[in-house]
Amino acid sequence: MINREDALALRELTDNWALWRDAGDWDRFATVWHPDEGWMTATWFQGPAAEFIAASKAGFDRGVSILHFLGGHTADVADDRAVAQTKMTINQRASVDGIEVDVVCTGRFYDFCARLDGQWKIVRRQPIYEKDRLDPVDPAARLALDRGLLDRFPAGYRHLGYVQTKAGFTVRTGLPGLTGDAVQRLYDEGAKWLAGSATPGDPH
Repeated sequence: MINREDALALRELTDNWALWRDAGDWDRFATVWHPDEGWMTATWFQGPAAEFIAASKAGFDRGVSILHFLGGHTADVADDRAVAQTKMTINQRASVDGIEVDVVCTGRFYDFCARLDGQWKIVRRQPIYEKDRLDPVDPAARLALDRGLLDRFPAGYRHLGYVQTKAGFTVRTGLPGLTGDAVQRLYDEGAKWLAGSATPGDPH
C-alpha cells in the first residue's frame, strides 16, 4: 500500500508538470523529469524530455495554445518505482480553415516514475486518449471537416489529431485509447516496470 508521503509527492509531481509547462516556467518544468532517461510521448511529439521542453517552448513562443487541466489521481509504488495515473484534459485553441476552434481531449496521464536522490521524477509519460470534441469558438460559425483526415486518427483523439495536423504538426496514430491493444500493452509495461524491468517499455 502506498504511504501518504509518496502519494503526496507523486501528486505534486504531476501537478507541477501541468502548471509549470502551461505557464512557460521551463527551468522548473525541467525538474520534474528524470535527468538522463526522461521520455515524452504525445500526439505531436515523441522523444527525450529535453527535446520536448525545447519544442514546447518554441511553440509557446509562437503562440501555440495547448493547456492542461488535471483531475483524479492514483499511484502504485514498488520500492523506488511508481506508476501514476492522473485524469486530464488537453485543451488546444487553433484555426482550422480560417475558423477559430477549441478542441478538448479527455484522458489520463500514465507516468512511469523513479525515485532519484530522494525525489520522484518522471521517466516516461504516455497519455491515454479516451475521447475528444471540437467546437468553433463562435457558435454561429460553420466548419466542414475533411472526413478522410478525421478518420485517420483513433476515436480517442481524432479531433485533436485533425486540428494539430491542420496546424502543421505530424501526428502519430495508434496511441493508447480507453480500450484496445495499445492501452493493454501500456498496462503490461507498467506492471513490468513495477516488477523491476530495465526500461519503462520501449519508447518510439
